Amino acid sequence: MSFKFECQACCSHTQARAGVFYTPHGLVETPRFMPVGTLATVKTLTTAQLQATGAQMILANTYHLHLQPGEGIVAGAGGLHKFMVWDKPMLTDSGGFQVFSLSKLRKITEEGVTFRSPRDGRIIELTPERSIQIQNALGADVIMAFDECPPYPAEWQYVAASCDRTYRWLERCIKAHERKDQALFGIVQGGVYLDLRQKAAASLAELDLPGYAIGGVSVGEPPELIEKIVKATAPLLPREKPRYLMGVGTYREMARAIAGGVDLFDCVIPTRFARHGTAMVQGERWNLKNAQFREDFTALDDSCPCYTCQNFSRAYLCHLVRSREILAYTLLSIHNVTELVRFTQRIREAILSDRFATEFARWLDPAPSSDAIGSC
Repeated sequence: MSFKFECQACCSHTQARAGVFYTPHGLVETPRFMPVGTLATVKTLTTAQLQATGAQMILANTYHLHLQPGEGIVAGAGGLHKFMVWDKPMLTDSGGFQVFSLSKLRKITEEGVTFRSPRDGRIIELTPERSIQIQNALGADVIMAFDECPPYPAEWQYVAASCDRTYRWLERCIKAHERKDQALFGIVQGGVYLDLRQKAAASLAELDLPGYAIGGVSVGEPPELIEKIVKATAPLLPREKPRYLMGVGTYREMARAIAGGVDLFDCVIPTRFARHGTAMVQGERWNLKNAQFREDFTALDDSCPCYTCQNFSRAYLCHLVRSREILAYTLLSIHNVTELVRFTQRIREAILSDRFATEFARWLDPAPSSDAIGSC
């Protein structure tokens, strides 16, 4: 099966769309949330549990898999799909986000980036060519171009130079890419500067890549700027290609980005919340350590079909969290991942019947100040 994106329906009031992204390992129905499996595992979940959440596509991290166990071992196992026993679509990032997150441990040049490994202190050189070689060996369906993710805040001049470098790196990635069974996505950068975003989007669109990502968001900027970035960027990307907003996974941010024309999302929050004893329930964050749950024998969410909600009470989950039992993290991860996947599934269904703007109006409005703590 070749790569193809098929738009099935568009919202009559927004830029939202429902579609299907075809890959060699199956299809992805969009809009869709994609769980993050940094080290070839979505934390605390088996792939069978992950499949039961409704996940259709997951992510892994090029930089971290290069450090451990190494792409050679993954390739020797037959690639990421066989290594972790996941037969559905996968995506690997390029290591570009580490350019941002490991800013105290790296040096950027035109050639690439030199890191000092936080694991053992050794020096690692990552160039566009090396990033693609590693991703080719890992074997995910979708691979990302190597880019620089500018910090927030940053001066216009710095971000402009960074965008130009990212484009030159993309050209090198395209030349280095050797596998036809992997789709190379380009990444639109530009910080919070809409002129730079628009210039980058227009330049990347001319390259006719299999898909496009909007990167460099959720790095400290106010949430309302994400929407402005999406609205300025997404319309300039080809309609017949999938659009991926990197690192975004809250209800409101996803809903508003979908309204701007975005198809795919990823974020670590469902499993990170779980490891802190937090459940995501219909748009709210619940701390299961709270005393109110100690004698609450109802389901976490009786409308949720996940294994956790169908079998365990809030009291039991409260007990596990308070006892720091590992099972708590698994059960809450099952629910949280299911919750975000279902949220995007419901949006998809609403777009198909042209009910998105009305059914999800709550999430399309700006977040009230009182919503900042308890909402997702």
